[in-house]
Amino acid sequence: MKTDKFFVYATVFLIMGLSNSVIPVLPELAVMDHTPHSALSSSLLFSAYFIGALLTMLPFGFLSNIYGRKRLVIFSMVLTSVAGIMLLEMKGIYWLTLARLIEGTACGAFFPSAYSLLSEHEERNRLFGEFNFLLNAGLAVSIAISGYLAHSYIKGGIFLFTSFSILLLLTGVRDQYFTEKVRDKSERRLVYDKIQTLSDIRSIVFKDNYLRIWSSSFLLFGVTGVMLALYPDYSIDFLSKKELGMAIAGMYASSMITNIIAGRLQLSYNTMIRNGLIFAALGTIITAYNPIPGFILVGIGSGIGLIGLPVAVSHMQSNRGILMGIFNTYTYAGMGFMPIIAGTLISGLGFRLVFILCGIVLCLPIFMSNKLESESRVETMES
Repeated sequence: MKTDKFFVYATVFLIMGLSNSVIPVLPELAVMDHTPHSALSSSLLFSAYFIGALLTMLPFGFLSNIYGRKRLVIFSMVLTSVAGIMLLEMKGIYWLTLARLIEGTACGAFFPSAYSLLSEHEERNRLFGEFNFLLNAGLAVSIAISGYLAHSYIKGGIFLFTSFSILLLLTGVRDQYFTEKVRDKSERRLVYDKIQTLSDIRSIVFKDNYLRIWSSSFLLFGVTGVMLALYPDYSIDFLSKKELGMAIAGMYASSMITNIIAGRLQLSYNTMIRNGLIFAALGTIITAYNPIPGFILVGIGSGIGLIGLPVAVSHMQSNRGILMGIFNTYTYAGMGFMPIIAGTLISGLGFRLVFILCGIVLCLPIFMSNKLESESRVETMES
């Protein structure tokens, strides 16, 4: 487990790092082929990553049960390395967009397998806490490094994270070759089982007992995406770029601290999900008036939720790889679509009212009565 844990931890840090190393230099990348800069060019480069991840989470979650989770994690590093090399060598906006799509596909290959690997262990609360700490650390560190290196080399951050990704890939391939020359028979599936699993996906996605988990995943990460996407425009008249950066950094920092603390507390996933939604909802509403405490609360809420939700999914009675694929699909769907939905309401309602409405909507899963089959047993044991 130690080798697998190191590889998963290092991969999440580097995948998140490479994805965010592009953000500070989006405008510069968009004009490298000497075409006129437009918001559409930057949007293409930004959104391609999420589109790639959204479209591939579920298929790779299915494939992880057939070919093995460690193999899919290694494959995600292959795609990450290819995407990084393309970002370094290509200049045209369409080639760079393709690189971001591949980068998102790497994310789709990684997360269902990584969550499944960690969920197989009894100390999964702690493992998810450490995993998500490194996830947020990769996002935060890469933005700082990319912005700093951009003064001397515009693709400096991309180069750094691509180089480490290639080194990690070589390490993973070597480990896979020496320790798993023969595929474990338990990972093999009959063709009938594969077809049956595919036929079960629809019932899992819409099953009443799982609705609270899926809606929480969509809303919690969707509202986080709303704040990151719309707050810069909302705050342009009263926050400097430095102050805005401090507020967003506060969200990342509070999420990282919460990941470690919550992962070591003996809390049920039901408690973590409920508290995560409440903290994030309060934070979303408070940001309409005071950004720093608001973003800190959003970070605390998302930090708790990002532990409780995958732990809850690990208790579901179905194929774990597919379940983790569905979970990650809902989270990325929220991050991809909720900012668009909120953005269309701005002209009619204004930023402040939209933020307040997002906070209210975020509380709705708390009042849903549907529960996992195993949830009542967990709570009974705790009481």
